[in-house]
Amino acid sequence: QVQLAESGGGLVQAGGSLRLACAASGRTWSLETTGWFRQAPGKDREFVAAISMDGVFIDYADSVKGRFTISRADAENTVYLQMNSLKPGDSAVYYCASRLTGVSVRGEQYEYWGRGTQVTVSS
Repeated sequence: QVQLAESGGGLVQAGGSLRLACAASGRTWSLETTGWFRQAPGKDREFVAAISMDGVFIDYADSVKGRFTISRADAENTVYLQMNSLKPGDSAVYYCASRLTGVSVRGEQYEYWGRGTQVTVSS
């Protein structure tokens, strides 16, 4: 089994930055991909970014390209999401998720999920 724990959420003004962290524990060697998803009240969950275990394959949602950066620190079993130039529309609960195979934008293809961290961007 794999356990994921997100941290780093909070309240920030528009134009500000936050860095989210996703710490993995358990059978982390089995993971191939870690991704970030978000869900705002009344909206469907949406893909944000994902990175492969070797860091070679990275994908971003169009809405965050150029503002968000996903990275990983393997020694810490942690994946980060640096979020810059935040907008009120970025407000949501952010979840990290991992899967045993390659990068995917489809949340239903991820086997493991964290509990989420709230990001609120004020205007």
